[in-house]
Amino acid sequence: MDFNALLMTAIQAALKAGAAILEIYDQNFSVEQKTDNSPLTLADKKSHAIISSSLRHSDIPLLSEEGKNIDFSQRKSWKMFWLVDPLDGTKEFIKKNGEFTVNIALIKRNAPVLGVIFVPAQSLLYFGAESLGARRVIIESRTGVDEITKRSFDEWMKKAVLIRISQNMSRPYTIVGSRSHGSAEQEAYVTQKRKEYHEVELIPAGSSLKFCQVAEGKADEYPRLGTTMEWDTAAGHIIAEQAGARVIAYGTGLPMTYNKEDLKNPWFIVTNGRN
Repeated sequence: MDFNALLMTAIQAALKAGAAILEIYDQNFSVEQKTDNSPLTLADKKSHAIISSSLRHSDIPLLSEEGKNIDFSQRKSWKMFWLVDPLDGTKEFIKKNGEFTVNIALIKRNAPVLGVIFVPAQSLLYFGAESLGARRVIIESRTGVDEITKRSFDEWMKKAVLIRISQNMSRPYTIVGSRSHGSAEQEAYVTQKRKEYHEVELIPAGSSLKFCQVAEGKADEYPRLGTTMEWDTAAGHIIAEQAGARVIAYGTGLPMTYNKEDLKNPWFIVTNGRN
């Protein structure tokens, strides 16, 4: 299996989906409610369609938030599959604050081995894979997506900057938390950290950007003491890990696993090890 080629396929899919999302983002759009009361927009649907079409040629099964109704009896036999959130942070998209992402991960033996996060409104691309580390690329402009996606693996690697976690003791202990999905448990957690470190900075952020904040060394940890699904976390998980962070289930310290019968994640912590 050529993982470099699969990474290029995922990057191309994410950039094309991101361009379609931005076209809708710049217009007035309607918002539907899914059965779980979470919001759904045309951007979610278009992104899903583009990514599904782009990844189909890899002959690897795909599980997406917007096409998630695949029974575990079928999924459990998958040795490898794409795990996709076509528009992570739909609430941020609706608020038009720019903190939404396209998440594409490749899962092998219940763990992410490759991940791509594209931040369309910020022209930022993050990717990570086993043996490649975690990297960030600034996309030159919103236009010319077709030309950008034609770049070779070597061209992408030359343009990408390696990112690593940081244990910067000169700044306050920094926690990144959910902007739209805060909880009483998260507040209690931050309060406890303030007792430990006295000075704690809390940075709110949307979508999988929170993983990237830890990976880039801008935050020491990201505690998620609330509900997330596997497609919310897989791409950020491998990027953070390849940057040197740990992604562990809260209270147990065990690794996060994927393709469970119940696709909900346990509470988890992304940490740079400073704590």
